[in-house]
Amino acid sequence: MGITSLLLILFTVVVSYRGFKDTGFYNKYKFRVDAVLWYKDYKRLVTSGFLHVSWMHLIFNMIVLVFFSGSLEMYLGPVRFIVIYFSSLIGGDLLSLLIHKKDYDYESVGASAAVNGVLFAAIALFPGMDINLLFIPIGIPGWLFGFVYVLFSMYGIKSNKNNIGHDAHLGGALVGLLVAVIMQPSSIINNTWVIAVIAIPSILFIYLIITRPYLLLIDNYFFNKHSDGLTIDNKYNIQQTNKQQELDKILDKINKKGIKSLTAREKQALEEYSK
Repeated sequence: MGITSLLLILFTVVVSYRGFKDTGFYNKYKFRVDAVLWYKDYKRLVTSGFLHVSWMHLIFNMIVLVFFSGSLEMYLGPVRFIVIYFSSLIGGDLLSLLIHKKDYDYESVGASAAVNGVLFAAIALFPGMDINLLFIPIGIPGWLFGFVYVLFSMYGIKSNKNNIGHDAHLGGALVGLLVAVIMQPSSIINNTWVIAVIAIPSILFIYLIITRPYLLLIDNYFFNKHSDGLTIDNKYNIQQTNKQQELDKILDKINKKGIKSLTAREKQALEEYSK
């Protein structure tokens, strides 16, 4: 493992630990659709990648990064490795933003998009490598793992059955693969079919999401129909009204009883509104 990936892991552990202990810190830097689209808080596209929901979530991502970062960083160098890592992280969040742009309260955290970018960059450059999974005693060829993983991510996005960010995973993987290919154009000639079997289905799937979401039954993402009958604009206006009402109550309490009368939650809310 190279020094760059080691520093990334250490920084991610420190930031994630802070997020475990400090809810305000976690909420300030997590990826959230309304924060990015409405409040233009674009830093969350990056900062969310250094937060995790649990120790298990964090440890799993860091283990995968340890396994696949060494050869890639040694082969490409630390600067290009960093470019792949952060490009994949941002690419994964941008695909999530695209898919969930009608779900203003959608949120996510985790380094999975960046880690997948590193993994799929390695697959693009070293398709013959074996990938060992914990529950399978034999190695799986990298190209086969990549193809199956892409199909699994597509199914996860389409079904929307769990709380896993399949969209960020797929976006990060595709960006990592494409950036690696751009950095090493010779891989297109040497590993043409491997790159094609992973990239073409992914790009086609994203194209269908953008142009024909009804074919994939992703109605709740790209149309204004929701179970409560409200559009994202309606929900945003309601949210703003509720915030204003809460702020008015806090200010009224300060006027009557002084600022020392505020609870910890009210003080935190006031600080957020003041920004």
